[in-house]
Amino acid sequence: MSQKTYTISELAKEFGVTTRTIRFYEEKGYIHPLREGSKRLFSAADRVRIQLILRGKRIGLSLQECVEVIDMYDPKHNNAEQLHSLKATVQERRALLERQQTDINDMLEGLAEVEALCEQALKNAAADEKAHG
Repeated sequence: MSQKTYTISELAKEFGVTTRTIRFYEEKGYIHPLREGSKRLFSAADRVRIQLILRGKRIGLSLQECVEVIDMYDPKHNNAEQLHSLKATVQERRALLERQQTDINDMLEGLAEVEALCEQALKNAAADEKAHG
């Protein structure tokens, strides 16, 4: 019984990425498709690695961070090292995003203040023009 394989086009379509992205992952050595002439055939393991990389990127991990966590996979040891590393990375990412969120909220408040000052200045200018116009 042969193992299911996937073409680069199938994977690109499934994951909503370009074939160039998948070729980039191959060039970096993150996935290792079989070659049938010029055709690439990806294994189920390659498919899962692409899926995990994209999932990691979606939560804000760098490509390198994604691959480091994936490469720690060790089913013989309950993946404890991998899980501790991922947890620490997620906690760092969360802290960064929370700081950024605070900064964005502060900036939004500042913009609202400036906008209110502009509105008030425009009302005052319109009232002055009406009174002296």
